[in-house]
Amino acid sequence: MAVAFVGEAFLSASVEVLLERIVSHEFLYFFRSKELDVSLLKRLKITLLSLQAVLNDAEEKQIANPAIKEWLDELTHALYDADDLLDEINTEALRCKVEGVSQSQPISDQVRNFLSSPFKRFYGVINNEIQAAFQRLEQFSLQKDILGLREGVSSRVWHGTPTSSVVDESAIYGRDDDKKILKDYLLSEEDNGSGSRIGVITIVGMGGVGKTTLAKLLFNDHEVKEKFDLKAWAYISKDFDVCKVTKSLLESVSSKPVVTNNLNTLQVELQQSLCNKRFLLVLDDIWDGSYNDWNKLKAIFKAGERGSKIIITTRDENVALAMQTSLPIHYLTSLDTEDCWSLLSHHAFGAPNSMKQSKLEVIGKEIAKRCGGLPLAAEALGGLLRTKLMEKEWNRVLKSNIWDLPNVKVVPALLLSYHYLPAPLKRCFSYCSIFPKNSILNKNMMVQLWIAEGLVHESKSNKSMEEVGDEYFEELVSRSLIRRQSINEKEAFVMHDLINELATMVSSAYCIRLEDPKAHEIHLERARHLSYNRGRYDCFNKFGTLDGAKCLRTFLALPLRHWWSSKYPNLRRHYLSNKLLFDLLPAMARLRVLSLSHYNNITEVPESIGNLTHLRYLDLSNTKIERLPDATCKLYNLQTLLLSKCWLLTELPEKIGNLVNLRHLDITDTELKEIPVQIAELKNLQTLSNFVVSKQQDGLKISELRKFPHLQGKLSISKLQNVTNPLEAFEAKLKKKEEIVELALKWNCNASEDSQVERLVLEQLQPSTSLKKLTIKSYGGTSFPNWLGDSSFGNMVCLRISDCDHCWSLPPLGQLLSLKELIISGLKSVRSVGTEFYRSSSTLSFQPFPSLEEWNLIGVGDTFVEFPILKRLFLCDCPKLKGNLPNNLPSLTGLELSKCPLLNSQQQHPNPDEVASNGDVTRPLILLSLYSLRELTISCIPSVTSFPENALLALHKALFPRYTSLDKLQIFNSCDSLTSFPLGCFPVLKSLFILGCKNLKSITVTQRASPQSLSCLQSLSVYACPNLESLPFPLAPPNLNNLLVSSCRKLKSLPVGTGK
Repeated sequence: MAVAFVGEAFLSASVEVLLERIVSHEFLYFFRSKELDVSLLKRLKITLLSLQAVLNDAEEKQIANPAIKEWLDELTHALYDADDLLDEINTEALRCKVEGVSQSQPISDQVRNFLSSPFKRFYGVINNEIQAAFQRLEQFSLQKDILGLREGVSSRVWHGTPTSSVVDESAIYGRDDDKKILKDYLLSEEDNGSGSRIGVITIVGMGGVGKTTLAKLLFNDHEVKEKFDLKAWAYISKDFDVCKVTKSLLESVSSKPVVTNNLNTLQVELQQSLCNKRFLLVLDDIWDGSYNDWNKLKAIFKAGERGSKIIITTRDENVALAMQTSLPIHYLTSLDTEDCWSLLSHHAFGAPNSMKQSKLEVIGKEIAKRCGGLPLAAEALGGLLRTKLMEKEWNRVLKSNIWDLPNVKVVPALLLSYHYLPAPLKRCFSYCSIFPKNSILNKNMMVQLWIAEGLVHESKSNKSMEEVGDEYFEELVSRSLIRRQSINEKEAFVMHDLINELATMVSSAYCIRLEDPKAHEIHLERARHLSYNRGRYDCFNKFGTLDGAKCLRTFLALPLRHWWSSKYPNLRRHYLSNKLLFDLLPAMARLRVLSLSHYNNITEVPESIGNLTHLRYLDLSNTKIERLPDATCKLYNLQTLLLSKCWLLTELPEKIGNLVNLRHLDITDTELKEIPVQIAELKNLQTLSNFVVSKQQDGLKISELRKFPHLQGKLSISKLQNVTNPLEAFEAKLKKKEEIVELALKWNCNASEDSQVERLVLEQLQPSTSLKKLTIKSYGGTSFPNWLGDSSFGNMVCLRISDCDHCWSLPPLGQLLSLKELIISGLKSVRSVGTEFYRSSSTLSFQPFPSLEEWNLIGVGDTFVEFPILKRLFLCDCPKLKGNLPNNLPSLTGLELSKCPLLNSQQQHPNPDEVASNGDVTRPLILLSLYSLRELTISCIPSVTSFPENALLALHKALFPRYTSLDKLQIFNSCDSLTSFPLGCFPVLKSLFILGCKNLKSITVTQRASPQSLSCLQSLSVYACPNLESLPFPLAPPNLNNLLVSSCRKLKSLPVGTGK
């Protein structure tokens, strides 16, 4: 019943699209020029208008009238078919335009083209197909009168929402008591008398009540973080598979992907990771799980330290009982009406009390009562009501019949929030169902898919389709149908499970997820969109049932869903059946979206790809193709072509200019030697990841960049050594490309024939001041142009300069106040760097700098320059660098010093942080004031006197508070004067690695220290320290799980409990 209820989801917008097609000037001109029956189009227009007039009435009445529901569902499929037919005609018109087939051609050419196959068939039957489509739709028009559908019922018009009213997703109401109770459990040492080492807390509640939100509140609480050595989160959902759960936990613990699926291997590795650690694990959203499954997992957890805790969230009390938890089950109840109203009003009005709406408040509290106390429902309805500020609109929601629908498996409040979406948003939201639960949604990808499917169109206000699609996406976010969150400090988007179920329900008549158990219930001949999870070996049997799916528009191999998929793109290898690629897919002639990325065995694309003339979106990234067939250039509708990380791709088709609708071309990380000149004809390009300047006289010149007025995002220009005339660089008009935010300018080598020419070329390549990131590589000039330090580039946050061998000085970047990341490497001629441009940077890297001798740290008035926000500092391979490191680095969390043998840590200018010892001013550690430092690496600096033994005693008290954050320290072939390493100075150190400290005799702690005082130490590695005689503890620290000692011939014994 609910499936039919949403059959009209696409209708009003679909009818609008069809009407726009048949009344367009180009469409009518094509019909007349081919002597097709224009009167059919006029009759079709009248029929569509009559249907459009009753759709709003049908939408309301179908809730209670099954016949209308069925009528809407059948009309949906009829409109899909009509759209496919009109798109076929439109594609043929486009082919004629691109290939120059027109009445201006010689008669002999026109006859030859007309008689050629398949166009003879096309023109011969097109009138009949239009006639059949008209008659089919006319039947629906006649039926509307029988069904009593009325014209003129008002529709809901969407005008968008101001971007200032973004929903604050951190707002949580009514959960303070729940959090306090569970937090007390987490922080306590009690085991509830069970004698278990591990405490298991189960949160039980219905879907959407806020179990995961509560678990996240606890997981991210500061006090809880301090309590546990290790934390991990695993999303379980319906498939409780011990192997998958173990693997998910191991990946969360290690922060890296795990390849093996061997249960024993996974369990051993996870057990080792948890061994002797106090851990907090969250197993989120368990739907089922037997006692035996739980016992298999529980055996691993016993390796943890007493006081470890596990949080389980589930909808099923039986799951909690099967876990035999040591702590009471925590039943998470619904919110009371007041809290539910507070949450709803927060999402409806923004900040609390930002709008005093007394009448709306009365109605709103009644709506809040009907949310059933579910936070998710309150959020969704709040997002819906945020766009409605009139009393009658709120009353319409309160009195909707949807609240009383029988046999609906989706929360009525969520169904209501969908029901009142504007038509364009309905279409886009429904399409999201092709992504399974727990998927991470990529906004750009989603918008491109929407555009490819015809769900987004250019607006009358001259906004691009991408801009409109972005607005749609943000509107779904603001309505809480899509959630914005941070994953590894990067913005990501997800759907709650119940919202995903809603999207699946409303699109189930035409969307298939191949792994869905209910996929077989859908009529394949009517299915329009298909997705599936990419497997290791995708054999033909997996797709064998798709023979009848001739109407498919989407064939989407879903990307890796893990957070680390972008970091480790080549971790897993995937293989696709050649029979699918060469036989089945070419027969799906209506495809608009085809994604076959990450298949390692795809080395060629069949010529039959040219038959998929409806195709708008083609993703072949991360495959091993070497070229694209010429037939690709027959895909005149293609909008997005993704070829990134096709490492073997060396050429593009010569006639790529035929792809007149191409908007996005991603050729990042390919081996393209040249780009065809015809690419300059692609006026609609918005994404061109790489522009290769040709050396050939008739090749692609940099001046052709001026022909791409809409470029945005990232642009890399390579082989700039082929630009010999600076005027050509000026003609590229980079300065006018204000939507380019990341720019890379690359020369192929430093063998500059004329450094002055290269200087002038770079001068003329001045980008727009809206630029945020700039890379300059292998530039052959001796100095940088003035624009590179100009204050107008106030948006620049990242600058990378590398392998510019002939440059003798760095650009003056002092006025780039937003610069956060400065990476400079391979500047062989630079001898000195100053201070003026580092103060706002959070990351600073010099590596390698073979001629660098001086880093001037003296500012105005002989004061030392401070670096208040610098977080990471890298000084590597600077063999001539002398002097001192910066004084004040309060925010530094990572420091790496490598191959800087002349670097002197001794302070020559006294300041308040210095400490006196025996009457001398000295700096016993490299940076005494590094309160925030977490990682320190010292490599190949034998002269560094980092830890002078004679200063330790006097400075003992000063050192302890200074390094409370350092958890990783590595010393490689450095600190020759170091004879005793003061381990006790680093109370939270987790990992210590020492290699090649030839005079090191001992590693020490304070006299009162015990193994427990080193509870944070997990890994200790000491190599090639020939004078090392002793380690500081007779017994191994409690959490030490990795002790490696080699080539320390004077060491007499290891701590008890560490083995050999």
